[in-house]
Amino acid sequence: MAKLVYKRGSTCQQSTAQQNLVLDKAGIEDPVVFEEDGGTSSRLRPLQRPKFRTLLECARPGDTAHISQMYRLVRGTGHILDVLDVLHRDLQRELTYDGLRAAKAKGSKGGRRPAVAATKTADVCTAYLKGRSIAALARELQSAAARSVPRHRSPLRAPPRSAGPLAT
Repeated sequence: MAKLVYKRGSTCQQSTAQQNLVLDKAGIEDPVVFEEDGGTSSRLRPLQRPKFRTLLECARPGDTAHISQMYRLVRGTGHILDVLDVLHRDLQRELTYDGLRAAKAKGSKGGRRPAVAATKTADVCTAYLKGRSIAALARELQSAAARSVPRHRSPLRAPPRSAGPLAT
């Protein structure tokens, strides 16, 4: 779990000394520091700043990012939403990968189920090699699949009309 530190000065004359004091006081051990070149404007959105982009690319789940003051990273709600959008997208991707890894560990494999059952693939291959067309095989397999699916009524459909006389 890395401890990432982001520092930025608004002008070329401004130093990051005050930020260093705040971050040193926090007692961050073995930080990985990302410091923008002097004069990286606060008018730039955080995702437009080169060192902050690098920080995001290096960050992994479980890492902690530290800044001395919030305005060193963001200036307003729009900036905050930009950063949250990127973090959320990356977090969702990691959760997806975690789920796939967990499924694989249990013996499942990802992806779509095969259209043809493993028991029928040899028969289909043999039929194709004997000259059956792909279209004919597909029709045959589709009708077999349709027969194996149980029929049910949709709860959204209206019930069938009765043929009997209406009572008044």
